[in-house]
Amino acid sequence: MQGVVEFLKGWQLHPVVDHFTVSLIVVAIVIDLVASLAPSRPWLRSMAVTLMVLGAVAAAASKFTGGWEAHRVWDNLTGPAKELLKKHAELGDILPWVFGGLAVWRLGIQFIGFFARTRVIYLLVAIVAGGAILYQGDLGGDLVYDYGVGTALMSKQAPSPEAAPSPAPEAPGPIPTVYVPPPTPAVVPSPAAPAASAAPAPAPSIAVPAPSAATTPAASVGTEVSPPPGAAAPPSAAGSPASKSTTL
Repeated sequence: MQGVVEFLKGWQLHPVVDHFTVSLIVVAIVIDLVASLAPSRPWLRSMAVTLMVLGAVAAAASKFTGGWEAHRVWDNLTGPAKELLKKHAELGDILPWVFGGLAVWRLGIQFIGFFARTRVIYLLVAIVAGGAILYQGDLGGDLVYDYGVGTALMSKQAPSPEAAPSPAPEAPGPIPTVYVPPPTPAVVPSPAAPAASAAPAPAPSIAVPAPSAATTPAASVGTEVSPPPGAAAPPSAAGSPASKSTTL
């Protein structure tokens, strides 16, 4: 028996069985409502009973296959996906019992006379249960299309933080510094150096005329007057007219 179960698990039948469950139950309720409006067609009620019984069986199969899938993917889920799967599983545990009871109730209405008086109540309860199964299917769609549960996308994701320890954070290293060289000043070409100035001209020499005999005061007899530096020596006393006159 365990080999058969493992074989069925490998087929991943839960999505297939779920679609049958939802479609059988919803169509059974709709046909029962139409049969209430057309009492002259009893075959519609017989069809509704048959579909409801098949839907209850499919709901039980959905419960088992859903449990297999939940155990397979549970450890790979975290956060909102795991909470959504938990809610989906809780409804999946309750709804098979609800539809099993509705199937028995519908058989009683069909084959037991006094149960026929509860037909209206049955239809009201069946409509609420049909809404619940549609909501259950919507949760399953969110798990697949929003979180990739049970698909190849989930297998590519990293394991959950609970399963794999996170590595210790590394110590922050020093902040690298980048050397930015200062801007190079623009080189302004200097004007051509002026031509070397000519050698300075020598200062003009001023000739100092030697004092003449007329402007030189007469010297006393026997006194020799020394000429100023650079001047020519005066003529001797013997040759000068003044000395001659003095002697005379």
